Amino acid sequence: MSSEHYTPAVNPLPPVVVALVLFIIGIELAFTLGTRGLVGGPEAVGWRLHAIKSYSFSPEIFDVMIQNGRWPFEQVIRFVTYPFVSGSFTQAIFVCVFVLAMGKMVGEVFGGFPMLLIFVLSGAGGALVYALVLDPRYPLIGGFPPVYGLIGAFTWLLWRKLSVVGENQARAFQLIAVLMGIQLLFGLIFGGTSDWVADLGGFATGFLLSFFLAPGGWARIVGRIRRE
Repeated sequence: MSSEHYTPAVNPLPPVVVALVLFIIGIELAFTLGTRGLVGGPEAVGWRLHAIKSYSFSPEIFDVMIQNGRWPFEQVIRFVTYPFVSGSFTQAIFVCVFVLAMGKMVGEVFGGFPMLLIFVLSGAGGALVYALVLDPRYPLIGGFPPVYGLIGAFTWLLWRKLSVVGENQARAFQLIAVLMGIQLLFGLIFGGTSDWVADLGGFATGFLLSFFLAPGGWARIVGRIRRE
């Protein structure tokens, strides 16, 4: 029987999504195995702490850069590197699951590079909101702010779809409302951190970027400006 017209039951993941997940989980495996002494020798025990010190987003360093008006590359790059430094293996796994789910849906519509751009810029946007709104003293690590950026892009897709069919567009924000509600509830019960502000900043960044990065998005914006 010929398999010439075979259609897979599940669409393959966009390559950029697979690359992101492998990168995140690869770094986390190095930290975990190093902590257990399985790779890297004695120094590997401190790999995670060293990475947090060197690559996390530090609000204090950000404040110093603003005050001095100097923006050294090795500090600015923290806006991009912190999502790849997880606090635990569990956190990295949850980030990867969300990247697989949201990245697939966003990547199939937007394309691989725009999806990656949303991920990276949403992480930076989340860190910026985290620093400006809270002025915290704790560094920001983990991939949830850029993951929420992908959720923002997915929400934008739902928002546009509901607009086309003439339904209530507020329904598109049900997912983020549920996720934020769960996160705040867990924070109240277990004494969680204020990282949810960065997550919300990442969501807003991803949603806004979608106006420009969605297929035909920039053309729609230019056309609207010309009409006005």
